[in-house]
Amino acid sequence: MTENFQKEIVQRITKNLLDIQILKLINTEPMWGYKIKKEVETKFGVKLRHGALYPLLNSLEQKGFLTSQKQQQGGRTRKVYTITKKGKKYIETYHNILKEQIRNKI
Repeated sequence: MTENFQKEIVQRITKNLLDIQILKLINTEPMWGYKIKKEVETKFGVKLRHGALYPLLNSLEQKGFLTSQKQQQGGRTRKVYTITKKGKKYIETYHNILKEQIRNKI
């Protein structure tokens, strides 16, 4: 029963805080869109449409949380995303708020 709750909660967190989950993934290593999509599906069990992913990546880039660079890979061009200092600070702030909420049992 606990496993079912855990999976459900992880999926809800991922869907509702997709921007933070994507920043956390990119914080581990620079990634391109398709790899991000596959990582989200594998790690969190959430199907992610291209129509949802790319506008979100563009938004994160416009906010200064990500930068992108086009790279040639096997004859195709990929847009590889890297987290910025501002993006890392955003994740850190998220973690601090969670810790505070858990500590205060809100």
